[in-house]
Amino acid sequence: MTIIPSSQLWLYDTTLRDGTQREGLSVSIEDKLRIARRLDQLGIPFIEGGWPGANPKDVQFFWQLQEDPLKQAEIVAFCSTRRPNTTAAEEPMLQPILAAGTRWVTIFGKSWDLHVTTGLKTSLEENLAMISDTVAYLRSQGRRIIYDAEHWFDGYKHNPDYALQTLEAAVAAGAEWVVLCDTNGGALPHEVTQIVESVKSHLSNLICQIPMTNDQGQRTIPQIGIHTHNDSDLAVANALAAVMAGATMVQGTINGYGERCGNANLCSLIPNLQLKLGYGCIGEHQLLQLTEASRFVSEVVNLAPDEHAPFVGRSAFAHKGGIHVSAVERNPLTYEHIQPEQVGNRRRIVISEQSGLSNVLAKARAFGIELDKEKPEAREILQRMKDLESEGYQFEAAEASFVLLMHEALGDRQLFFEVKGFQVHCDLIEGKESTNALATIKVTVNGKNILEAAEGNGPVAALDAALRKALVNFYPQIATFELTDYKVRILNGHTGTAAKTRVLVESRSGLQRWTTVGVSTNILEASYQAVVEGLEYGLLLHSQTAAALKI
Repeated sequence: MTIIPSSQLWLYDTTLRDGTQREGLSVSIEDKLRIARRLDQLGIPFIEGGWPGANPKDVQFFWQLQEDPLKQAEIVAFCSTRRPNTTAAEEPMLQPILAAGTRWVTIFGKSWDLHVTTGLKTSLEENLAMISDTVAYLRSQGRRIIYDAEHWFDGYKHNPDYALQTLEAAVAAGAEWVVLCDTNGGALPHEVTQIVESVKSHLSNLICQIPMTNDQGQRTIPQIGIHTHNDSDLAVANALAAVMAGATMVQGTINGYGERCGNANLCSLIPNLQLKLGYGCIGEHQLLQLTEASRFVSEVVNLAPDEHAPFVGRSAFAHKGGIHVSAVERNPLTYEHIQPEQVGNRRRIVISEQSGLSNVLAKARAFGIELDKEKPEAREILQRMKDLESEGYQFEAAEASFVLLMHEALGDRQLFFEVKGFQVHCDLIEGKESTNALATIKVTVNGKNILEAAEGNGPVAALDAALRKALVNFYPQIATFELTDYKVRILNGHTGTAAKTRVLVESRSGLQRWTTVGVSTNILEASYQAVVEGLEYGLLLHSQTAAALKI
């Protein structure tokens, strides 16, 4: 990746590191990999994967991406400067950073003298040495450096001379970007504008004194980035102000996830930057995926989507009754600031919802299914999808279930097997941590009835095991299917134990992954739906692959 002139804007996603610091948000390695690949598909240039060495999960995450790299994005490792009174070459925490194998590394250091003296308990001079030594060492190891100036705006306001010295230390040591961080989220847009302009002027003067060259020996100018938090509900506004003042990198997270009140929301920043300010952030075809990507990430992290989120929320382009509906039906510009389709969303007339048929046609094409919009099957799929979503289904992160729905409407859904019934028995033993479960299932395959039973450490595991046991003799490929994730969301908790439950099940076979969904007031019924469709879709994939290879 080559840095090009400042007219280009670079997006840097930190959902997998800063975003996961949100209270109540937890992700597995598989979750992180799924999100990383969706961000890669969305066209995000830089994806911060985490802090290698901070925990085993992040180490494994980077290892897996070395084996199966992203298509276009640069995956970035994150770390702090070395500790006081040592050297970067001797700093143990930098070795996992190098082992992560990324071309780019983001290093954060202290900008605010208060943090240096009270947090690090070291001298201002040693902090400058920590920044310089760490950046220079990683550069000597062939890494390209993004320097995150932590607490930049507070530090600059309290001691601008010293704050600028920290940037000088990073730039002189070889940092290609200096990112100004509003870590406490307390800055105001006019302050951000003034300070970014001041930094830009300072760096322009600095480059005359500190020649910088890239790996090809070409002279370069350090670029400015912005990283804002939302504690004053101004993260997006502050990021936009920084860009208009000269920043060329914007850091943020999908859906604004992050510690405390969150980070700058890329789902708001991207359309504002691209559609309104004219920056080329991602491709137009990728911008059409923004709403879907937002909902995908919310499902993977198991948090309810914000229905009223700008641009990507279900209500962002919803109109209800009276003058609004009448005006929008005549001309959508009357009450819409952009066309919802530009970000992959759709207009909703609450009392008479518009079709959204184009979404179904596009989704079908993505899976190799050509639908004729003039034929009733297309609208039948649309109506069936609407009906199921009103019951609590969500297909953004369960595309495998949607593919099966389309095949059913088209009349070509393969009947690999038919479940006639199942029973699950659980033994709750006081004092024991695990619950033993026994599932019995009756299945018909090719006209033959099979009755099987299996145990598991819970009812869903037992049900999955029994179903596989019943089918594996007919479909040996099932032995390669693995259930990799299982998520439960209560949809209407106010109804207590009668609440409706949505279950998402992720499965994989080799490098192929798919997710299915089930909804019911009975959690076992919802789980059964998702597990059964997961096996069915896996068999469909295998049959399609076999047909393509003429096996």
